[in-house]
Amino acid sequence: MPVINSIADHKDEAAGWRQELHQNPQTSFEEEFASTFVKKKLTEWGIPFKDGIAVTGIVATIEGQKTDSGKAIGLRADMDALDIIEDSGVPYASKNPGKMHACGHDGHTSTLLSAAKYLSENRNFNGKVHLIFQPAEEGGGGAYKMIEEGLFKDFPCDYVFGYHNWPYMPLGKVAMRKGPILASADEFEIVIKGKGGHAAMPHQTVDPVVAAAQIVLALQSIVSRNVSPVDQGVVTVANFRGGTGAHNIIGEKVVMNGTVRAFRQETREFILKRVREIAENTAKAFMTEATVHIVPGGYAPTINSEDGVDMAAAAAIKVAGEQNVMTDAEPTMGAEDFGAYLMEKPGAFILIGQGMPDDEKSPHNYGLHSPYYDFNDEVLPIGASYFATLVEDYMPLDK
Repeated sequence: MPVINSIADHKDEAAGWRQELHQNPQTSFEEEFASTFVKKKLTEWGIPFKDGIAVTGIVATIEGQKTDSGKAIGLRADMDALDIIEDSGVPYASKNPGKMHACGHDGHTSTLLSAAKYLSENRNFNGKVHLIFQPAEEGGGGAYKMIEEGLFKDFPCDYVFGYHNWPYMPLGKVAMRKGPILASADEFEIVIKGKGGHAAMPHQTVDPVVAAAQIVLALQSIVSRNVSPVDQGVVTVANFRGGTGAHNIIGEKVVMNGTVRAFRQETREFILKRVREIAENTAKAFMTEATVHIVPGGYAPTINSEDGVDMAAAAAIKVAGEQNVMTDAEPTMGAEDFGAYLMEKPGAFILIGQGMPDDEKSPHNYGLHSPYYDFNDEVLPIGASYFATLVEDYMPLDK
């Protein structure tokens, strides 16, 4: 079964939704336009919903022709944009200065709306599907907030599924894997305090720059010497600020920050522990003091369940064809708060290609978070058909 015909029939309409959302981007927990837009469509189609979850989040429920299977499945789309000045040149570019849908969440929302339209019109399943329209994926941890506010208590799900458009892969290709597909993401800040003074008399100072430089180097030993070679992790110091600006003054303080990423929760926790130990003890060795702050709100790794991937692969093969579905994709160190759902429920997060390799100038080829990026509307019927097939396969009417 390729793309579902009735979903393909309203592709242009879905593209119109997507482009309207693209013109009106808003960032974490401020997605009033997207939230209102989604509620308007759900109301138009007679789909009941609960709003105000995690501020602007919405969960809608569609019941099948029968519900005596007792089954329920969750489908998620994120709605937020980014603080980026758009330079894509598309006619429906952002009307909100400094805000841009540079990650395709406008497309994810429209995909789930397209699936909702089809599922509500046909109800060709036995059970319930919960449509999760989530705010604040981009650093706001909207998934965590929705769970904290009772998402799975109020809307029980056996499985939960989501997808991300992938400009690094050609249109129509689908990738997934069992186990970790995206990394955790945590931010840290380290403040090293010493004693300032004249650069000509360093013996009268306690130089925090020297201590901080040693800490940067020592942190690189965590992955190479403390993490198993068959495991993976990243420790990056992205910013290093110290000194007064004068060439002959040793400042009193250095501030540096960066990120930690890993594919296993245990590795994530271990690396963060080692960041603290190395910073504090190296600082002491240089007679300085280090204060380590792990920024709250880090994202867990996105770890697909085995049965979730089996379900995702079967549905994707029906829609995209077996030759276009990869089930052993390499994981990426990018992060997503969908991992929060998968810590609560089995399921899968997959990647759907949107790249146009035959058109080098296409905005669909630019990387995520690029000011030149644009979601490829040809993904909409693929993603919506994938979601609908998941529902109908897991909760068939004849069983």
